[in-house]
Amino acid sequence: MTLDLLIFRVHAIQRMFQRRISLDDVRHVLATGKVVEGYPDDIPYPSRLVLGWCGPRPIHVVAAENTESQETIVITVYEPDPSQWEPGFMRRRQ
Repeated sequence: MTLDLLIFRVHAIQRMFQRRISLDDVRHVLATGKVVEGYPDDIPYPSRLVLGWCGPRPIHVVAAENTESQETIVITVYEPDPSQWEPGFMRRRQ
């Protein structure tokens, strides 16, 4: 993902505040994380779920990529729930 310009949806900012996830955490996840799931058919831009680690804390960031404007749009941010994700937080539990 490009980090030229980060745009945050209001929902993402609210969740970051509620979950004590910082802007630096989000930047770190987008710069170093791994894509867990891709959503190429999302509208208006394709998006993806990225897993990154901030110390021992796993963080998922859902972000869309507007390649025309070189923008990454952060949609939501959360710490994955171990009851919904397999160990390592790369695959959803069945």
